[in-house]
Amino acid sequence: MLYLVGLGLGDAKDITVKGLEAVRRCRRVYLEAYTSALTVGKEALEEFYGKELILADREMVEQEADSILKDADVCDVAFLVVGDPFGATTHSDLVLRAVNLGIPYRVIHNASIMNAVGCCGLQLYNFGETVSIVFWTDTWKPESFFDKIKKNRQNGMHTLCLLDVKVKEQSLENLMKGRKIYEPPRYMSVNQAAEQLLAIIQNRRLQGEEPEITEDTICVGLARVGAPDQKIASGTLYQMSTVELGGPLHSMIVTGTMHPLELEMLKLFSVDSSKFENNTCQSTT
Repeated sequence: MLYLVGLGLGDAKDITVKGLEAVRRCRRVYLEAYTSALTVGKEALEEFYGKELILADREMVEQEADSILKDADVCDVAFLVVGDPFGATTHSDLVLRAVNLGIPYRVIHNASIMNAVGCCGLQLYNFGETVSIVFWTDTWKPESFFDKIKKNRQNGMHTLCLLDVKVKEQSLENLMKGRKIYEPPRYMSVNQAAEQLLAIIQNRRLQGEEPEITEDTICVGLARVGAPDQKIASGTLYQMSTVELGGPLHSMIVTGTMHPLELEMLKLFSVDSSKFENNTCQSTT
C-alpha cells in the first residue's frame, strides 16, 4: 500500500492519529521537501513518529518516482506532505504511477493553508481561484497572477495568494553546466509579494489602465499559520509592503466584496483601523 499522508500545518503533532498509525507501520517513509516548509526540523518528526524519514526533493519525486514506489506492492510505503496531500500542489502523478503498477493507495487528509486561512475571519466560501505569486528575476516578471486576482475581485471574491518557495534550486549557470550546486532556500514574504503587485499596478497605469486593485485595496498578510507564533496583519496593499511578519511561511489575501462581519474580524488584525472605515467594497448580504 502507498499512503499519502498530510502532516497539517507543520508541527510534528499536527499529524492525525490515523496518519501516525500508518507511518509507524510503513517500511519506508518519504518526506516531500520542496512545495512547503515545516515549522520543525526533520529530526523532530523522526523522534515523534519513531521512524527514519527519507527526504524526497523535487528531482526524486519528478524523475525517480519509481524508487519511491519500489516494493510498495508487497510492503507499506508512506509519502508525507506538509498540509494536505492534495492541497496547493497535487501529487496525482505518483497516484497514477501506483495505479498503473497495481499498487493500492490510500490518502489520509489533514489541514492546509487552503482552509486554515479562515483564521483571519474571511469566509472560505467567498474565495475565488487561488493564485501563486512567484519570485521575479531581472529578465522574468510575469503578471498573469494579477489578472486572476483582478477577475476574482470583479466577481466580489477574495484571493488567496500562495507565495513562492525556492528549495534546492540551481542557478542558470550551474544548471547549464550540469553542476549539482544549489542556491540557499528562499521563501517569499508578504512584503515582497505586495511590492510586486504594486509594481504591476504602476505598469498598468503607464499603459493607460486604472487597475481593479490599487494601493488602498484591503489585504491580509499571514505568517506561520497554525504555529504558536502565528501572525496576521490586515491593511492596505501598500501597508502590506511595509508590515513585519517575521520568518516563513507567508501567505497573502487580496479581499473582494466583504460582509460587515468579515470587516469586523479584519479590524482585530488591522495595522490602521481607519483604513477600514473608508472601505467601500462591502456587502450587507
